[in-house]
Amino acid sequence: MRMFATVVEHTSLNRAAERLNVTQPALSRRIARLERELGVGLFRRIGKRLELTAAGQLTYEFALELRQFHGEYLQRLNAFKSEEAPVATIGASLTTLQTTLPELITAMTEKHPNLEIKAVTGKSHEIATLVKERKVDFGIVASSVEDDPSVTSVPLFDDTLMLVLPRTHFILERTQLSMSDLNALPMILFAPGTWYRTLTDELFRQYGIKPDVRMEIDSFEAIVRLLGASRAGTLLPKSYLRPQLLEDNELYVVRIKELDLIKRTTSLIYGDLGWLAPSTRYLIEETIAFFARGARQS
Repeated sequence: MRMFATVVEHTSLNRAAERLNVTQPALSRRIARLERELGVGLFRRIGKRLELTAAGQLTYEFALELRQFHGEYLQRLNAFKSEEAPVATIGASLTTLQTTLPELITAMTEKHPNLEIKAVTGKSHEIATLVKERKVDFGIVASSVEDDPSVTSVPLFDDTLMLVLPRTHFILERTQLSMSDLNALPMILFAPGTWYRTLTDELFRQYGIKPDVRMEIDSFEAIVRLLGASRAGTLLPKSYLRPQLLEDNELYVVRIKELDLIKRTTSLIYGDLGWLAPSTRYLIEETIAFFARGARQS
């Protein structure tokens, strides 16, 4: 069931086999044996892509329940090892901390009220170092670590930038916008030094854009609050833009086709599984499943 759930969450036998550290033929045999034992087909093979059948969806939901029960058992088992509450330390880049981590922490603590989650921030390469040195249990960064065999990267979701403007902004009178409309546009940008600002600057150079930069701030929340008063726009990651946030601040999201072509993958990274406690391995699997469910709902 664990292997089956991993295949579902990675939508690929090859990627799931890498995640499980087994060969692709061995994983295929295990899934085929599971289908024979259950007497139903779990997947439809459409080219190289796998889609769940109705029976497969039911089985996946059961696999998630098994995973949850197993995780709860491990968490309760920890009480016999130590009187302290279980602690998970997550490393995150600054933008990830603001865009991705709050929703994840909320979901985790709702399911595991006794779990204490600590966050350590840094740049992506710094988080990778902390993972290797076992100073954090795992990391969530807006990149992948593919050149280091001691760190495993699991893609969680793709993010892109979107133009955000106050609802009263005059440019909204236009029916269609392109990158050239950002030229001389009053804008509030994130402070330099993160992948997000680096990507923004690369976009401006690529399209020859020179915006009227009014402020540079290292807080998405502050940027959002200042847009209306400054009558300025900004580029924010799609993962940060919740409907309630836009409504509360009277903001409007404008899609620009050139921005849709630029994507950045947020990944979960971890080190040698042999050094991780079973409860930590469970949290890693649960985190991957959390984002997989979000992707299917989207």
